[in-house]
Amino acid sequence: MTRNEIIACEQCDLLQLDAPLAAGSTLRCRRCHAELRRDRANGPAYALAFTFASAVLLVISNLFPIVGLSFNGNLVQTTLAGAVRMLYEHGTWPLALLVALTTIVTPVLQVVAMLWLLLPLRFGRVPWRAAEGFRLFQLTRPWGMTEVLILGLLVALVKLAHIAKVVPGTALWSFIALMLLLAAASAAFDPRDAWARIGACQHNARAWLPPPLRRRRGALTAAAHGLALCEECGLLTRQPAGAGKHVCPRCKAPLHLRKPASLSRTWAYLVAAMVLYVPANLLPVMDTSSLFGTQKDTIMSGVVYLWVSGSWPLAVLVFIASIAVPMLKILGLAYLAVSTQLRSQWLPGQRTRIYRVIELVGRWSMLDIYVITMLVALVQFQALATIKAGPASIAFGAVVVLTLLAAMAFDPRLIWDALEKNHVRAER
Repeated sequence: MTRNEIIACEQCDLLQLDAPLAAGSTLRCRRCHAELRRDRANGPAYALAFTFASAVLLVISNLFPIVGLSFNGNLVQTTLAGAVRMLYEHGTWPLALLVALTTIVTPVLQVVAMLWLLLPLRFGRVPWRAAEGFRLFQLTRPWGMTEVLILGLLVALVKLAHIAKVVPGTALWSFIALMLLLAAASAAFDPRDAWARIGACQHNARAWLPPPLRRRRGALTAAAHGLALCEECGLLTRQPAGAGKHVCPRCKAPLHLRKPASLSRTWAYLVAAMVLYVPANLLPVMDTSSLFGTQKDTIMSGVVYLWVSGSWPLAVLVFIASIAVPMLKILGLAYLAVSTQLRSQWLPGQRTRIYRVIELVGRWSMLDIYVITMLVALVQFQALATIKAGPASIAFGAVVVLTLLAAMAFDPRLIWDALEKNHVRAER
C-alpha cells in the first residue's frame, strides 16, 4: 500500500492522509476514532500458517464427537453435524439450518477463502478470480460464530452435569483450538494489504491509487468530493456521473456513496425483530419429557435454573447474552435510526461508538441457540428423558439474525452527514 495517500474512514467518511505505522501500532480516524489500519508484521505468513492449521482442525472438529452423556451404562455421543441432524428430525429445520450455517458452513468457507487468496500470493502469483475470493471472505466473516459455540457448549455441559456423567469428546478440544486459530488468522489477514500485493504482482498498483481531489470549501467527507469507498476492498474511487449501476474498478463490487436504502432496510429488520422478541421470551424454548412429566422452559426459566443450581456466573452470562443484549441491540439501533433520520447533530462520536458496540456484541446472542442444540442432541434417553426445541427457539434465532442484518444495513456515515457543510444527499 502506498503511504501518505488519501484514505476515507469507513464509519464517518472523513478524508485524511494515510501515515506510516510503527510495529504493532494502529492508525485511527481523528474524528470518530474508528480503526483505519493496523500494522501486521509478517501478517500474510502468519495468516497462511494459522489458516492451514484451522483447516486441519475443522476436519477433526466435524468428524469426531464433541461431547457424550453416560447414564446407567448407556453412552450418547454427538458430533456437530449429528446435533444439527437431530434438530432437523425434530421438525425445527430453520434452527438446524441456522446452526449449520454459523458453525459448519461459514467457518469452512472462511478458511477456503483465505487459502484461495493467501496461497498464490505466498508464491508471488495473482489468485484466480481474486475479487470473488475477497467477497466470499467478507461475506462469511460476520457469520462465523465458533467462539459463541464454545461458550454455549460450556453452559450446556453445566446443565448436563446435573443429569448424567459428561464425557468430553475429541472435537471439544479441537473446537477450542480452532476458535483461537481462526481468530488469529482473521486478525493477521489484511484484505487491503492483500489487494496491494495483487496490484504489485500485476504491476498496476498505480491505477488503484485514489483520484486527485477537487477543492471544495468546507467539504470533509469523501462523498462531498464525489468519492465512494468500496465496502468490499476499501478502494477510494471517484463515483461516475449519471444514474445506473456503478462497480468498483478493482473488485467489481457494487459502488455507492452510501449503503442503498440504509434506513429503510434497518427499520424493516428492526420491526420484524421487535415482533418476534415477544414470543421468543414468552413461549417455551425447550420441552423436556421425563418419568416425572413434561416441563416447558423459557429463556428466563433457564437462567433461574442456572442461578439456583449454583452456577450464577453462567446465569448472569446467559441473561446478558440471551435477554439483555437482543433488547439493547433493538433499542440501540432504533435510537441510531431515529436520530439519523431526524438529522440530529447531537454527539455523533458517541453514537458511532454505540454502533461499534452493537456490531461487536451482536453474535453473542446465539449462545442460547447452541445450548439448546447440544441439549437436544444429547438428552435422548427414550425411557427416561428427552429434550426437544420449543417454538421460542425458532423465534429467538430469527431475532438474532434480524438484529445482525439490521446492524449490517445501517450506515454509520449517515450520522456524520448532518455535520457536513456542503451535504451530499445520500442514497436512502
